Amino acid sequence: MMVIVQLLLVICFALPAWAQEKGWEKEWNEILGSARKEGRVVLVGAPDPVVRSEIIPKFTTRFGIPVEFLAGRSGDIAAKIRTERQAGIYSSDVFMLGISAMAQILYPEKMLDPLKPLLILPEVVDPSKWKKGKPWFVDPEEKYVLRPFQRLTGFLNINTDYVKAEEMRSSRDLLNPKWRGKIATDDPAAGSGAGTTIADHFYLRLGEEFVKKLYIDQKPVRSRDKRQLADWLARGTYPICFGCSLDDVRELQKEGFKILTLFELSDVPAMLISSPWLLAVASKAPHPNAARVFANWIVSKEGLEIYSRGYRAATLRNDLDESFLPPGTIPRSGVNYRDEEWSWLAGGGEETRNQVIKLLK
Repeated sequence: MMVIVQLLLVICFALPAWAQEKGWEKEWNEILGSARKEGRVVLVGAPDPVVRSEIIPKFTTRFGIPVEFLAGRSGDIAAKIRTERQAGIYSSDVFMLGISAMAQILYPEKMLDPLKPLLILPEVVDPSKWKKGKPWFVDPEEKYVLRPFQRLTGFLNINTDYVKAEEMRSSRDLLNPKWRGKIATDDPAAGSGAGTTIADHFYLRLGEEFVKKLYIDQKPVRSRDKRQLADWLARGTYPICFGCSLDDVRELQKEGFKILTLFELSDVPAMLISSPWLLAVASKAPHPNAARVFANWIVSKEGLEIYSRGYRAATLRNDLDESFLPPGTIPRSGVNYRDEEWSWLAGGGEETRNQVIKLLK
């Protein structure tokens, strides 16, 4: 009799969990069925070979939903979406864009729907799967914009055939007259992107005079063409590069070019960043169910692992293997890094950024 009672108790406790499990599966299958009827999902992001060659094919194969990828520089494409919406055009479903576009355009201008209630996969909503103890929504309401990445970025690349590592130990080395006219940078006056973030970093750490000396007196050449920056770096035309694409640098290294990435200088600590992207869903999305399927999958263990390995970026999930990541990209405990905090970009940081852009123009 006692055995029967114990068995009944086990069943009673297990049934609610079983029902809950089956409940999400039923809802997920319904969403997936509706998503397939919608016929596609429109993804908006920066130009990204990992998305094109790995994420999109894998997602389409797994779920049978084609992906239309609208790519462009974060600030530029966010501005384009704003113009479309002013004309009553709603063509976007999911945004995978940088924090500047999210904090300064998409969120404040109410182009987003809450993402948090759309997440349904147990491995996504389970707090134990995340380094922060929960999925980290960085917007003030903590429900619109999800941050899946936290990593250190190498803000400076040098071609060691022309610039030796020992010649780049501190910020003062960058001001050596020897390097005047030998520096290239992703355009810091663009308002978003790596070049702007790096210029902000120097301004906050070293002040206005240093920024003037580096970005004006040293006569760096500016470009918004990442491939051009990489080509200049490889050829030694401009053997010092700020904001060169991580993908391009890797390709150069594979081809045998002696490119070294520097994550910090003695007086300039490494930057903790949220790139390559944050995740949000569009309001008035034309394919809302397909958007929901994609949003859940891209931050699942499978989705983020594919992306992390392709881009070699540290994520905020704690169930992924990080042994393949360059050690310099993984944040160290106990170090006070400057982060791309939402409040800084959306508040006083925008004023600082505008001051830097005005100075450089």
